[in-house]
Amino acid sequence: MKAFILLLTFLLIPIIKPDNVTNRFKIPAGFQQGTASSGSFGAWLQALPLKPVGTPARTYKGDITRTNLYTAAIVDMSIGTQDLQQCADAVIRLRSEYLYQQKNYKAISFNFTSGFKCDFVHYANGYRYSNDHWMLKAKKDYSYPNFLRYMNLVFSYAGTLSLQKELKKVSDPNQLKTGDVFIRGGSPGHCFIVLDVVEDTRHHKKFLLAQSFMPAQNIQVLKDNGDPWFSLDKKSNIPYGELISKAYLKRFD
Repeated sequence: MKAFILLLTFLLIPIIKPDNVTNRFKIPAGFQQGTASSGSFGAWLQALPLKPVGTPARTYKGDITRTNLYTAAIVDMSIGTQDLQQCADAVIRLRSEYLYQQKNYKAISFNFTSGFKCDFVHYANGYRYSNDHWMLKAKKDYSYPNFLRYMNLVFSYAGTLSLQKELKKVSDPNQLKTGDVFIRGGSPGHCFIVLDVVEDTRHHKKFLLAQSFMPAQNIQVLKDNGDPWFSLDKKSNIPYGELISKAYLKRFD
């Protein structure tokens, strides 16, 4: 009897879904959720936790950002206390966080604008950057705090110009998927990362986008005139909205 009561109680407890990218945003009518293979970067992005509804975008100093008008949600991830994690840096951060959680340390590597290859394994093994060279100066440390210090190093010397060169061009925009990046290198350049994709029966796609900005700010999921779902077929009015085009579409692999 006691076991039956416990089972009944368990069945009556409402299932609380995690507040993440996939669960927060209602899929548009006529569309279905795109699939991302288990363990992939896309699946990881879809599961990104979000801060409570109504949380504004803030700069690294704590001020509400000038981009807050376009905030649909805020990714629950630190931004540090320096003006470092800007647009390309947010994309680099998301990709690196995924690889770090997978313990795929060898894959965490980004080029500086100078062309210097800055990989996490060197940094974690105690090497430090000096004039486009590694110098052994510290003890081995693969901890998360040391990973974040490595991230700040990359943010300091990489940007849209270097990241654009590292990403691969997506030749067929109909194959757009979660984890793809719209990017234009420059001073200033800008980029957005695709957090989720939905598709209708005619294979038309809509997608969620995220960005950081200058000065460094929270990674924000974007909306245009209240709508978080973007499309290659519709002009966007958000800042740098012209980048939401097949001409700027790239991916990590």
